[in-house]
Amino acid sequence: MGRKAPLEDVGDTDLEVEGRRTTAAGVPAVGRAMRISVEQMGTVRTARTLLRLNQDKGFDCPGCAWPDPAPGARHVAEFCENGAKAVAEEATLRRVTPEFFAEHSIESLRERSDHWLGQQGRLTTPMHKPEGAAHYEPVTWERALGIVARHLRELDDPDEAIFYTSGRTSNEAAFVYQLFVRELGTNNLPDCSNMCHESSGTALLETIGIGKGTVTLDDLTSADLILIAGQNPGTNHPRMLSTLEQAKGNGARIVSINPLPEAGLMTFRNPQTVRGVVGTGTPLADRHLGVRLGGDQALFQAVGHLLIERGAVDEAFVAEHTTGFEAYAAARASVDWPTTVAATGLTEAEIRALADDVAAASRVVVCWAMGITQHRHAVATIQDMLNVLLLGGHIGREGAGVCPVRGHSNVQGDRTMGIFERPAAGFLDSLDAEFGIRAPREHGVDAVDTVRALRDGRAKVFFAMGGNFVRAMSDSDVTESALETAELTCHVSTKLNRSHTVTGREALILPTLGRTERDDQLAGEQVVTVEDSMAMVHASRGRLAPASDTLLSEVAIVCELARRTLPESRVDWSGLRGDYRRIRGHISRVVPGFDRFEERIAEPGGFQLPIPPRQREFQVDGGRARFTVHPLEYPACPPGRLLLQTVRSHDQYNTTIYGLDDHYRGVKGGRRVVFVNPADLADLGLVDGQVVDIVSEWRGLDGEADLTERRAEEFRVVGYPTARGCAAAYFPETNVLVPLDSTARGSNTPTSKSVVVRLEAR
Repeated sequence: MGRKAPLEDVGDTDLEVEGRRTTAAGVPAVGRAMRISVEQMGTVRTARTLLRLNQDKGFDCPGCAWPDPAPGARHVAEFCENGAKAVAEEATLRRVTPEFFAEHSIESLRERSDHWLGQQGRLTTPMHKPEGAAHYEPVTWERALGIVARHLRELDDPDEAIFYTSGRTSNEAAFVYQLFVRELGTNNLPDCSNMCHESSGTALLETIGIGKGTVTLDDLTSADLILIAGQNPGTNHPRMLSTLEQAKGNGARIVSINPLPEAGLMTFRNPQTVRGVVGTGTPLADRHLGVRLGGDQALFQAVGHLLIERGAVDEAFVAEHTTGFEAYAAARASVDWPTTVAATGLTEAEIRALADDVAAASRVVVCWAMGITQHRHAVATIQDMLNVLLLGGHIGREGAGVCPVRGHSNVQGDRTMGIFERPAAGFLDSLDAEFGIRAPREHGVDAVDTVRALRDGRAKVFFAMGGNFVRAMSDSDVTESALETAELTCHVSTKLNRSHTVTGREALILPTLGRTERDDQLAGEQVVTVEDSMAMVHASRGRLAPASDTLLSEVAIVCELARRTLPESRVDWSGLRGDYRRIRGHISRVVPGFDRFEERIAEPGGFQLPIPPRQREFQVDGGRARFTVHPLEYPACPPGRLLLQTVRSHDQYNTTIYGLDDHYRGVKGGRRVVFVNPADLADLGLVDGQVVDIVSEWRGLDGEADLTERRAEEFRVVGYPTARGCAAAYFPETNVLVPLDSTARGSNTPTSKSVVVRLEAR
């Protein structure tokens, strides 16, 4: 079977909706993965590439950050459908050449869909848009890096430059990137964490002293009870389903807490087992709680009340390892059941049943993702979830703990390496001592404040190491307008995306190596490392020939740019580019937990970073975990309105659109759909299949500002069993509806899961 040419752009004119699925994966998932892989890579390249994916001595999946099993426990095919799609798009044989840019103006590319842009293939040549030009033009690396260096040197203040990072960046690239930026003189290092799990890091750091999860794969498979809140593993972290299947086999109960019933948590048909191929598969969730959007805090506060009421508290753990219990117990002494029922959309009986499950379990794990983190009260919600775990002593116990499931591969590693606009003083002190620099101590801007800084003229240069910032950010129109004010926008990328079409007065695209590709430098073939969602660090080795002889690695791009921008620097940038072992040597002396770095990544499976709460060591309140007290909060929704959450289709990962189908939700050939409970449709006078505009309504953070509206046009209504009063639609198409200033308290994460909207029939 030969490769197909890139698709012509299509809209939603062929959109079809059929019955939703109640099982995930199985043989159909294998078929879809193989079809897309062969179309993009060809048969032989598909086999050579996928068999190295997530294997020891192979390369790490560029998709999600779900951990790999121990090397001896891995399957020959240790990947999921969406992992295969991610690899296929990176290892594709399609190419975007200078001739492509000569044929397509920037304005014409801006009219294309996200799907079409991504399907064109790998970028091959540095491209430059001079001021006033309508097209990108090919440029040498020397010229391209010189342009960036000139803009940076001419700034009045280093804080006028912003350096964004995608989670796909390796540890080595992230470390030299933040080193360059801090030697330049700014902490403007926003990253994709600002838009997803920043609420998790903020909540956990304040309560257990570290902004990471505390569990391992072994903990999940030995848990008695696993609560999965605001997460869809079947689409976003499909390999998690195999872990949950093992947990079920070991006797775990699983509860799904989500406004949408997701196929992956109903029944998993593991394509690597007989039961998954010819049998009925494994039912996963023992209970589904269709919670109202933003009602999770009310749910966990009520569970906390019930646990205390019935004496289901680990008193020894609470006394020895926590502070603040008395205040928390006083706050949870009673529960307002009518308000709790209204906030959660659940019955009192359903909430009591969940409390029964928690009280009966000796080992509880709570997993969550964007459905929890992207609300105004997200930080408080996560801390109320943690309060429930602390009551039962489910931190620092085998088979128990917190599990924020990170999205992009190595997004957690980037933060560990110092990609953060608010770095710890100790990290900066170590960096200064290692390199003889003086890193700035003033906090930089996060993703939301990046848009504000550009919009207000306080920033002039936007440099992105990977990602698709325009489509990842909220308030799409405001974000695009802000970037257009920049003097220079520059993107280090493997493929074409929407951000390349939204330019400053001058713009650059710098093509880079992907995870699948061999990285040869002066010292020979290089290895990079990544950190997964459970703090395991391991090596990644690309094996394919680069998509173009002109590609540079991310490390090489950063080091060469630093050398040109900071000619007086004492850092040996050329040496770091030539041998990544030297970078890892610096990391071992700067970043805690990375001692013997080079030696330990040679071990099969790598090594785990220290997680003090696993030993019940909490770096807050004198070494004790902290109970917290929060008022009950949940989003209000006026009559005739719905609460909208943005979600992914099964044919996408983050902002990358692999195709136009959402197999599990029954959508084919399009993306402009809005899922609404049939009873709500009846109340609103709408019918399934009707075309509507989605209009968001916002009155400001305190409800004092005048009402403002944002509109997303022409969406097909799909009747779907989501929670009453709630709706869902795909991002990035509905990011336009999320106001820039609507963010989570404490983390500044966009509130993409609780947008008040009305549906206007067209």
